[in-house]
Amino acid sequence: MGTAQRRSASEDGTAEQAREEAQYRPLWVEEPAKRYRMPDPVRRSAVRALIIVAVTLIQAMVAFFCTMAESWLAFPMVISSVASTVAATWGAVDVLVTRQVWNQRYGVVSEPSSTARSLRRERRAARRRGGAGQLSHS
Repeated sequence: MGTAQRRSASEDGTAEQAREEAQYRPLWVEEPAKRYRMPDPVRRSAVRALIIVAVTLIQAMVAFFCTMAESWLAFPMVISSVASTVAATWGAVDVLVTRQVWNQRYGVVSEPSSTARSLRRERRAARRRGGAGQLSHS
């Protein structure tokens, strides 16, 4: 077999291999998330707030167009837009409060500080002595 034949045979093998790789190549490559997913209660309150804000914006737009058209519906729409603005503000505050509560309950990384360590050491020593002595941080 000559070098030209060997070259074409190896090129055929490479082309065939490339075709096989193209067939089995995944459609996408999973990448690790840059940010973690929001906790469920926080996500629920965020979705609720988003829906309330969207409805408020639609109401405000309808109120504006009704006012421009001098429709009888303008006044009720303006009143409901004001009420929806209050609800949207409540929704935004609800997201912040829910997030803070979740972080305080579940988001704390448990790494004892030197104060906590010394307090635990004192409690252990008091237990060994068998007495309920006064602890320095109580």
